[in-house]
Amino acid sequence: MPETPSRPVRYRLLGPIEVSGPDGPVRLGGPKQRSVLAALLLAAGRVVPDEQLFSLVWGAAPPATVRGQVQVYVSELRKLIGADVISRRAPGYVIEVGPGELDLHEFDDAVARARDDLDAGRVGEAARRLRAALDLWQGPALGGVTQSLLDREGPALAEKRLSALEDYFDAELAAGRHRAVVTELRQEAEANPFRERLQALLMLALHKCGRTPEALEVYTAVRSRLIEELGVEPGPLLRDTQVRLLRDEPEEGPVPRQLPGDVPQFAGRMRDLARLDALLPLDGSGGRPSVSVAVVSGGAGVGKSAFAVHWAHRVRERFPDGQLYVNLRGFDPGACAMSAAEAVRRFLDALAVPAQRIPVSVEAQVSLYRSLLADKRVLVVLDNARDAGQVRPLLPGAPGSFTLVTSRNQLSSLVAVEGAAPVSLDLLSDADARELLARRLGADRVAAEPEAVAAINTLCARLPLALAIVAARAATNPGFTLAELAAELRAARGGLDAFEGDDATSDVRAVFSWSYHAISPDAARLFRFLGLHPGPHVTVAAAASLLGVARVRPLLAELTRAHLVTERAPGRYAFHDLLRAYAIELTHEEDSEAERTAAVRRMLDHYVHTAHAGAAGLSPQREPLVLDPPAPDVVADPPADAGAWFAAEHPVLLAAIDRAAATGFDTHAWQLACALSHTFVRQGRHWLGEPRTYQVALEAATRLGDPVALAHSHRGLAVILTALGRDVEAREQLDRALDLFEELGDLGYQADVRQGLTWVCDRLGDYAEEFHHARRALELFQAAGNRSGAASALNNMGWSCARLGDHEQALAYCKESIAVQAELGNLVGEANAWDSVGYAQQSLGNLDEAVRCYEVAVGLYRRHGSRYYESRTLNRLGDAHLTRGDGAAARRAWQAALDLLEELGSPDGGQIRAKLGGAAVVGGAAVVGGAAVVGGASSGGGVPSGGGASSGGGVPSGGGASSGGGAPSGGGAREGAAVVGGARGGGPPEDALDDATSEQRS
Repeated sequence: MPETPSRPVRYRLLGPIEVSGPDGPVRLGGPKQRSVLAALLLAAGRVVPDEQLFSLVWGAAPPATVRGQVQVYVSELRKLIGADVISRRAPGYVIEVGPGELDLHEFDDAVARARDDLDAGRVGEAARRLRAALDLWQGPALGGVTQSLLDREGPALAEKRLSALEDYFDAELAAGRHRAVVTELRQEAEANPFRERLQALLMLALHKCGRTPEALEVYTAVRSRLIEELGVEPGPLLRDTQVRLLRDEPEEGPVPRQLPGDVPQFAGRMRDLARLDALLPLDGSGGRPSVSVAVVSGGAGVGKSAFAVHWAHRVRERFPDGQLYVNLRGFDPGACAMSAAEAVRRFLDALAVPAQRIPVSVEAQVSLYRSLLADKRVLVVLDNARDAGQVRPLLPGAPGSFTLVTSRNQLSSLVAVEGAAPVSLDLLSDADARELLARRLGADRVAAEPEAVAAINTLCARLPLALAIVAARAATNPGFTLAELAAELRAARGGLDAFEGDDATSDVRAVFSWSYHAISPDAARLFRFLGLHPGPHVTVAAAASLLGVARVRPLLAELTRAHLVTERAPGRYAFHDLLRAYAIELTHEEDSEAERTAAVRRMLDHYVHTAHAGAAGLSPQREPLVLDPPAPDVVADPPADAGAWFAAEHPVLLAAIDRAAATGFDTHAWQLACALSHTFVRQGRHWLGEPRTYQVALEAATRLGDPVALAHSHRGLAVILTALGRDVEAREQLDRALDLFEELGDLGYQADVRQGLTWVCDRLGDYAEEFHHARRALELFQAAGNRSGAASALNNMGWSCARLGDHEQALAYCKESIAVQAELGNLVGEANAWDSVGYAQQSLGNLDEAVRCYEVAVGLYRRHGSRYYESRTLNRLGDAHLTRGDGAAARRAWQAALDLLEELGSPDGGQIRAKLGGAAVVGGAAVVGGAAVVGGASSGGGVPSGGGASSGGGVPSGGGASSGGGAPSGGGAREGAAVVGGARGGGPPEDALDDATSEQRS
């Protein structure tokens, strides 16, 4: 017998059963020994009872000597892989497997992460992960085991592989790599002829390769096979694919599949499930649902979310265009309910809408969301809603899709107005409660103690959440009788006053205590401190900071196994609101006030330092805020991907600001708000939250009486107000910030705020004041030695002069800006100034010179890669050409601008398309859409996107001086934003702050 190898070892189930150690492969015995090992590995970390092990390895009729044979096989395996790896734990055996030791675990983890990537639209990364996962398979799973084990476990493993394979091909097609996978896809489709999703993917791949007739032949062959061998027609997915190819409809992005995992031991609720089933077409043929909305309501812990997700998985094939899911946090004591604006933005992200195409206003976002779902069959699950107002904006506007809402409230107005079908979930029936325990503990164990089962059901009030926790304790302690557990439940009382009833039937506090008292002291301390976290989720780094220890992953894993937290996404954990309330009670009972305060400080230090490091990653040229050093044992590493970190953590940061202000950490409150305000450079309005957040920060700064805090807080409030178009209020906040920065003698931020004021004044039509702020910004930048900032201010002065009609002076300032920016090598700053010169020349009627300046600006933008700004200048260049009478050149410029906008996925091309649809020259004046443009001025009061002074008071979206007082939302290259040394073009509000430095304008 070989010597026992030292760990680590590597176990393989995905192919022939193999074990390898540091010295190479371990020689295993025959099929039964391999089967014992495989059966234990399939349940790694969980006890496999003797009777179950006998049945898996030997089938329905094991020999009389089976117990002795198992003991021999286990003894031999211990010698091969380590004496402490397989343990005897009544009533069976358990094998402990470390991270990365079992190929099945590695496969499952890679597939889960890949599906997260698919949901987020990262199709290339998803394909890479799935390919690596599939490469773990070395042949059919469980090679070398007994037929009994293969029959029992083989089909489920094969299904895992096929499902991952389909996701892989889906991702590759979405990434445009159809030619690379079409051969392998055909082989897999031929090997699995009744796998409709594989057949549909093969049809799409062939179509993308220009082989549409072959694709349609696949459908014909599959349909014939289904009818001849199974007597059924193809399902909706195949039929939809055929119709799409026949109509030659354009290919769409990846289909969203956002449903959380199904509950494998879901039990009962058959009548309620059938009621939902009845709302859909009986044959699943793709007809419209009889009702488009259903509301599932019930009390806390009754299992609404599990029920909704389980039903959604049952019917998801009837919704081939995708499944959307969001937790609206309507009843979350640690976080504010999710706004409809945040939810619809998440859905737009899931539908792969580029950020540039997402409108600013919530109403426009809702309209876009509903347009995308029109004529599609999508299942939308809105979990944990607070009220009907939170739900209504998220309802699809056209029939065909179906929305399932869960809430503790009945949402009767949705039933009355929208015709929603109500489904009320009550406590489980006795039979369903017994079924739930039987599914989790085994039918034999439950049948052996009927009186104890009845007592547990009564003491848990037949509440699914409580029953699930009891079942978890029973499963992890198979040596305990159910009668002992029932007695323990009677004796363990305390906590959760809000959920205390008149008798034991409504007391869930005792149930939570079981899991809590079973975990290690360190895990228990972490659980208590998690109650101090504002939610909605906590990362590993945040948990480590909260607890003040570096190695926290094992503790989180322990809490996950005990069902005290859930890993909602890789590395992000959350728990039910009842558990949060329990944790809060426990920390106030067991931890001192000093310990709780220190934990909250460490948590907030983590978020402040990580957020500011991330903001620096988004805007590396921004002047950093001086922060106090973090407390010891705080994890404050800069995020590897600042954009991804803010995308995931911004709801936590918003909640942390409230928590900081409410618990006396005022410095953390305003500094977190300051960091969030800097995210405008990446996502505009999306991550900023609401004005209330910045008002909370300002109130915290006021309590501190710190002028630095007050100055930055007024500035942060101005950012969100500017983003919302509330320019008068933004101007007031900027004025206050300016006064404070002047008192502090901070030249850089004085100039920064002045740049922001030039923007606001321009939108308000106060051009004289705009010029004043631009000139003062110039002086401040010069005093601070910031030449690039000074050049930006010169350009803003030039633009201000142009707005005031002094075009000659505008040219002088802008040309001076060009000289400095060219010397500094600031391509975008120089391009901005050339664009401004072109605008001034066009206003003076010097059209040839205007064209030349615009062309120089286009060349500079192109060198830098600033395609959006290149498109705007091309637009104005087209206007100048048209005014000169050169319609062909105008069309070329406009087409080039439109091509760029379409490549960027920008929604700003509508007016350019209108110009391309009908531009003419009449009597020396360019006519666009019925308005005459002479020398760049629209005399018809129209709204040209490319320039001209609107004498009719219109608000041109592309530039030009408005003699009627209108401010262009996309005008000349005017610079000035709320960032030190900032330079930006005169675009819409999101451009103003997004492109805070000239280097960031691309």
